[in-house]
Amino acid sequence: MDTKILLTEKEMPTRWYNIQADLPNPLPAVIHPGTGQPIGPQDLAPLFPMAIIAQEVSQERYVDIPEEVQEVYKLWRPSPLYRAHRLEKALDTPAKIYYKYEGVSPAGSHKPNTAVPQAYYNKQEGVKRITTETGAGQWGCALAMACRFFDIECKVYMVKVSYEQKPYRRSMMEVWGAQVAASPSQETQAGRNILEQDPDSPGSLGIAISEAVEDAATREDTHYSLGSVLNHVLMHQTIIGEECLLQFEKLDDYPDVVVGCVGGGSSYGGMIFPFVRERLANGKKTEFIAVEPAACPSITAGSYAYDFGDTAALTPLMKMYTLGHSFVPPRIHSGGLRYHGMAPLISQLADEGIIEARAVHQRSVFEAAVQFAKTEGILPAPEPSHAIRVVIDEALKCKESGKGRSILFNLCGHGHFDLTAYEDYLSGRLEDYAYPREEVERAIAELPKVG
Repeated sequence: MDTKILLTEKEMPTRWYNIQADLPNPLPAVIHPGTGQPIGPQDLAPLFPMAIIAQEVSQERYVDIPEEVQEVYKLWRPSPLYRAHRLEKALDTPAKIYYKYEGVSPAGSHKPNTAVPQAYYNKQEGVKRITTETGAGQWGCALAMACRFFDIECKVYMVKVSYEQKPYRRSMMEVWGAQVAASPSQETQAGRNILEQDPDSPGSLGIAISEAVEDAATREDTHYSLGSVLNHVLMHQTIIGEECLLQFEKLDDYPDVVVGCVGGGSSYGGMIFPFVRERLANGKKTEFIAVEPAACPSITAGSYAYDFGDTAALTPLMKMYTLGHSFVPPRIHSGGLRYHGMAPLISQLADEGIIEARAVHQRSVFEAAVQFAKTEGILPAPEPSHAIRVVIDEALKCKESGKGRSILFNLCGHGHFDLTAYEDYLSGRLEDYAYPREEVERAIAELPKVG
């Protein structure tokens, strides 16, 4: 009875998979907000190294992982695939539940899969400093670590509500040498503008992105790095799904459904894109379920439209599911999922019916997280606990029908620094936030007009 399915270092994939080569329809162009025309490399060059820009628009099916990046990956990769036998027994389900555990990375999540190559490509171009934003702190920790490995300064704008809720993630970034500011801050014009309007603003990923982009754009020695949403980020994460395929070969099994949480979409895209390839090219019947918070439901309640990636409207326009760039989500504990938009690649697959989206409330999420911890022993982060909620629901459907299915999900981070959230749940203080329909409608009304 296999519980942990491992790969050797020699079996670690050496290429990322680029789903753009196999999409039924090409992605809509990214638009310059000033000209209304598709952006070119010169528009992105002040923020990103040319290697990253090339990957963002590449149509090549596979991209080689540089040897220097592979060597860092081997600190924790290949990551294990587990069979959740104890959870299955507790649920009395005929379903087989598998989870890919990305919490084994030094930073505790999947985020180093893209932080390391982004730092590497910036180092190759001679960049001295990188700015970024972070929600729950997982991305900020990953980039702080990666910048330390490649001797680059790192400045992180951390969403204020998470800065206050998760002080030890902030400390972790600082251990690796990063400077961390609570966003909105007084350090940028974008931050000062927000604080003038709302001195008690809890912040949002959109606001933090505005600050990080403004910081990078005003310094010649600085580039900007994003932890989710963009095509190259999701491509870097496909090492997760490629490893999963190899591990399922060893099991002589294959997932009927793949579940994952979505905020910006990187962990889920990284898990499912190789499986989507197998469905599109080889007729596999796998279902894909993306799970988002009911308080910030970009796919299930947003509009599929062009929008800015940040609050201050500094970024290009991307077509994506969005709640409006001015929308500030409620103070839920899943800080990594508090983003107004969804990755264009995830958005397109959802629009074309390849991905199903569901929204869940945070109390039911933590109920599932506690059940998982009691059976499997791993304390999950609040973000992937959204996936666990739906995995349990799907497994119970199997119990009702008597039909077994293989269910895979991405446990993309541990919850060791999220104990304040667990304390709130266990004490009964955790709230379910109603979908803020009026605020979203107000933000949607402010979407940019794209001819």
